[in-house]
Amino acid sequence: MGVNAAPAPTAAARPSAPRRLVPPLAAAAAVALPAGYIAAVDPNVPGHYPDCPFLAATGWWCPGCGGLRCVHALTHGDLSGALHDNAVAVLLFVVLGVLWARWLWAALRALPGPRLALGARRWVLVGLLVLVFTVVRNLPIGAGLAPPAV
Repeated sequence: MGVNAAPAPTAAARPSAPRRLVPPLAAAAAVALPAGYIAAVDPNVPGHYPDCPFLAATGWWCPGCGGLRCVHALTHGDLSGALHDNAVAVLLFVVLGVLWARWLWAALRALPGPRLALGARRWVLVGLLVLVFTVVRNLPIGAGLAPPAV
C-alpha cells in the first residue's frame, strides 16, 4: 500500500497576487512603524531612549551605537549624518532594501523568494568587518565613524 502524495501545485493552485504580496508588505510595515517613531522622537535628545549598556560599561562605541540616530537621520533625508552616526547600519539598510525589493518582485511574479545563504567564510568575513569597524570607530583616526556624544 503506497503513501498518497499531494499533487504538485499547478498555476491555478498558486495564491493570488494580493495574497503573495502580504508577507513582503507586512515586513515593510513592521519596519516602517518603528522607523516612523524614531523619525518623530529624536534620539539626539537625551532621555528618550535607554543608553547602550556596552558603551556604559566600557566607554567604547559598540557596532550598533548610533543606529537610532542613523535611522532618524535617514528618515529626515540626511545621508551624510546617517553615515557619520553608523556607516555599517547604512550599509545593512541598503542590503536589506535590495533583498526586500527582490522579495517583492518575486512575490509579484510568483517566483520563489531570494535566499540569504552565506557560507561560514562569509559569516566570518562579516564578523571581522564589524569587529574592525568597532575598533576603528573607537580610535582617534576613526572618530568620524563615531556618533556624536549626547
